[in-house]
Amino acid sequence: MSLVFVMPGPLRELAGGRGEVHIDGAADSIADALALLWSECPAVRDRVITELGEVRPHINIFIDGESMRDAGGLRAAVRSGSEIFILPAVSGG
Repeated sequence: MSLVFVMPGPLRELAGGRGEVHIDGAADSIADALALLWSECPAVRDRVITELGEVRPHINIFIDGESMRDAGGLRAAVRSGSEIFILPAVSGG
């Protein structure tokens, strides 16, 4: 199974400067897919997941364009070739 994580500017430094991280491995859910990402880019984990293992409130994750929160949370399904966007909220005025 192959997955593509799209890394926004604020997370690229933690992903070795990459805008996309390609991961090969078995994943049924976004939780499984994120675990694969942590093995490749461990520094990203603390920016995305809380100490309790939940996605931080200011982080949005989209699987093939659908919000993971609307698709079942961390149990949301992923498929081979899924494109996963990790987007921190932007604020300011």
